Amino acid sequence: MSNLAVVVDPDAPGRLVLKPVPEPVPDRGEAIVRVRAISLNRGEIRRSTMAPAGWHPGWDLAGVIERAAADGTGPKVGERVVGFLPEGAWAQRVAVPKNALAVLPEKVTFSQAATFPVAGLTALLALGKGGMLLGKRVLITGATGGVGDFAVQLARLAGAHVTALVRRSDQVASVRQLGAHEVVVGDEIPKEPKYDLIVESVGGRTLGTALGALQRAGVCVTLGVSASAEVTFDAREFFVAGRTTLSGFYLFTELGNEPASVGLGRLADLVAAGQLSPHISLERPWKEIAQVAQDLMARRYPGKAVLTLD
Repeated sequence: MSNLAVVVDPDAPGRLVLKPVPEPVPDRGEAIVRVRAISLNRGEIRRSTMAPAGWHPGWDLAGVIERAAADGTGPKVGERVVGFLPEGAWAQRVAVPKNALAVLPEKVTFSQAATFPVAGLTALLALGKGGMLLGKRVLITGATGGVGDFAVQLARLAGAHVTALVRRSDQVASVRQLGAHEVVVGDEIPKEPKYDLIVESVGGRTLGTALGALQRAGVCVTLGVSASAEVTFDAREFFVAGRTTLSGFYLFTELGNEPASVGLGRLADLVAAGQLSPHISLERPWKEIAQVAQDLMARRYPGKAVLTLD
């Protein structure tokens, strides 16, 4: 039985191709998943542009359990699941630890589920840094991106007053539809009003102004630098606010505190209940991986890109 996977080939257009790879050999606590859909993220695509020949990218997957974990726990054969891997998820069959798998309710499609692992978990866990959000002011930057899309919806569900920051005025209507109460256009966050929590993925000038827009005891969670990794800020505005916090966020570290299965299950239940709606901008066959990856890096679409497997 052949097993195809996305691998890096420096000589191929876009550097990503489908090639046969060895069948996965699971540990006792791992299940074999027949993958039905995958989702792309800028992080793994960026790494693939520099990775050596033969590297297997991929974090997000959804599919069906083909072989349950040998230790007798976790999802059972035939169950539909969403899963997360630190690399190599983009293959027909993969071995996934049971604590990185969540069973999908019938109402949740494979394509919807494939958007959960990186974008959904990042949004869910970053918002958790702000504690109880009911009645609090929350600002989400990069609100039209994959993480921002989930974060706006989840913050609204948690009872927060949500402000979204977008780059262009033509993006205002879409983030209001997600649930944003207010929208700021541009790369600066005004000094007023102050926010209890800012989820920041832009970096550069945006992060610099975010630090002066925090309430006393407010938290800014920084999780990306899509504009610039270089940041300058007015330190006086930051420390005068008192007890404010700048918190770095890296998903792989956060998942050491709570298994991916927990958050994935929460996201799946919210989608099944109609309370959360993943926004998929593009859904294509996985053989088009190279072109879709290039379009993602060129920002040719705003939301998530999902590729489906036969």
